[in-house]
Amino acid sequence: MAKKATGKAARLLQIEALLLAHPEGLTQAELARKLQVNRSTVGRYVEDLPGHIYIDDLDENRWKLDRDGYLVRVRFNMHEALSLHLAARLMATRTDKHNPHAAAALRKIGISLEALAPLISEHVKASADVMDDQARRHDPVYLEVLETLTRAWSVGRKVWLKHQLADQRVFEYTFAPYFIEPYAVGQTAHVIGWREPPGAVRTFKVERIRAIRLLSEPYTIPADFDPHTLLADAWGIWYTEKEPETVVLRFHPRVAARVQETQWFQGEHITLQEDGSLLWEAAIAEPQEMLPWIRGWGADVEVLLPETLRSQLAGEVRRLAQQYGWEVHRESDPDNPHQFFDDFFGG
Repeated sequence: MAKKATGKAARLLQIEALLLAHPEGLTQAELARKLQVNRSTVGRYVEDLPGHIYIDDLDENRWKLDRDGYLVRVRFNMHEALSLHLAARLMATRTDKHNPHAAAALRKIGISLEALAPLISEHVKASADVMDDQARRHDPVYLEVLETLTRAWSVGRKVWLKHQLADQRVFEYTFAPYFIEPYAVGQTAHVIGWREPPGAVRTFKVERIRAIRLLSEPYTIPADFDPHTLLADAWGIWYTEKEPETVVLRFHPRVAARVQETQWFQGEHITLQEDGSLLWEAAIAEPQEMLPWIRGWGADVEVLLPETLRSQLAGEVRRLAQQYGWEVHRESDPDNPHQFFDDFFGG
């Protein structure tokens, strides 16, 4: 009897592996052929199916895997555990939405680390509590959208969705998700994929998707699609088919050391000047996306290139001066590279 039970358990694991490889599900006949057994033999396993395997009577009685409920098994060493702690802290501090899935995942990781790394475990579980905090923004539409995109991406099925633009106009599309990317600057997430219309790769801000429905239509991600290549020149999430623009910034000596402590962009080039200032240069797909970061340095940074970005920041400086009751009058001094900074700090 024990040998028979062991054989049945092994066969159920085979069925599970097959269903993992076939997200569309398999009929009893297809399972029998792949297992090289009789259809009736497969039928005898129905009563012993675990909870994450079910038979879809609305789809030709196909056997399917409940991917929402299926649990994967992962093991970590000490240093991998620390990496998870850092990732958990970033997630907890750079998103504003209540996310029970993220909280549950972090809590499971924290519990699994209790014996190996108890101090790290406590902090991972604390991050889970932050993600589950009732004070965070509750957005059931956002959660439904993220869940549906995850299902679609995992099984290769398109979705129908409604997307709202910044001007409040709403449009409907058929969409095939290729990649989901977090965006720490705006505490948001974006999904890149094939949009119809116009029949091209486009990006949606997940928070602007107002309605979504999983479709039965399958899709395949093109073999030449590489999100890392696509975003290689992007400051964050904005990419373009045009050549990237050269951005040159001059940082005041008082922040030069701080700028050098971090690699802000993979392709950056830094040059220290004799006067202690620092020139920062990189080729950026859409320099406009850098504006929040540049503004964050205040008067300690000057935009040298591109001219369009420099003009835009100069306009903002004039409006800020007017807003706070200041007037800035100066003539260019070619012998003073710090004139830009001195205008704001009294020379």
